[in-house]
Amino acid sequence: MHSISLVLSSLILSFPEWKPHFTFLSDPSANELMMLRWLHFIFGITWIGLLYFFNLVGMPTMTQLDPPVRVKVYPVLMSRAMAWFRWSALVTVIVGIRYFFSLLSSDARNAGDPSLTLRWFGWWLLVWLVAYALVYALQLPAKGFLDSPWLRVIGIAVVVCAASWTVLALNGGPTSSNQHLAISVGGGLGLIMLLNTWGVVWRVQKRLIALARTAADQGTPMPPEAARLMRWGFLAARSGFWLSFPMLFFMGAASHYPFLSTVAR
Repeated sequence: MHSISLVLSSLILSFPEWKPHFTFLSDPSANELMMLRWLHFIFGITWIGLLYFFNLVGMPTMTQLDPPVRVKVYPVLMSRAMAWFRWSALVTVIVGIRYFFSLLSSDARNAGDPSLTLRWFGWWLLVWLVAYALVYALQLPAKGFLDSPWLRVIGIAVVVCAASWTVLALNGGPTSSNQHLAISVGGGLGLIMLLNTWGVVWRVQKRLIALARTAADQGTPMPPEAARLMRWGFLAARSGFWLSFPMLFFMGAASHYPFLSTVAR
């Protein structure tokens, strides 16, 4: 048996092509960008996966439970889920912004004007913050015509399309790469989703978790304000759900579908 092992070992070592061939890059910036993308993928999958769980599984299941059961399950489930949801969202966007900024810097150097980096980033941030303010208003619970799903859908679609067109017009140019422009849109949608996560979903869920825990402890029904909070949280979660589809398209297109620019990277 020992001789067989020696023979096999000698055979393996005699074929260099059987050995792994890899070399870590010596460029620190390239290694940093790879690490940023890796972390972006890990935390992004966690964030969007939980978003899909809430929309496709969590909320429909909760509505099927009896109220006494729901108020016991809700605090336990949502406390843990929201911790992973909001912090993975924050890490995803912070890491993504650092990666995006490096792309802007590269395009600015190629254009011969490093000051373009901050100008492009400033326009990008301003456009999407204004867009979020409008989306936030369209998600607020309302009555009558203002609560129409069509009004909300069309309104948010118009805001997103206008913001996307504006940021592409402001940041586009002969030296702007496809990655730069695609992430200008996809990253902007991600920023809206992050602000929704912390500005609406977490605020609502934090209050609902406390109300459900109190109701379970005291054996009382949920107070009237819970209905409005649940409606607001539902609208924000559903907005994030639908916005994730164009967001993921533009993120994928950044490296794999150069339809916004012919500038090579």
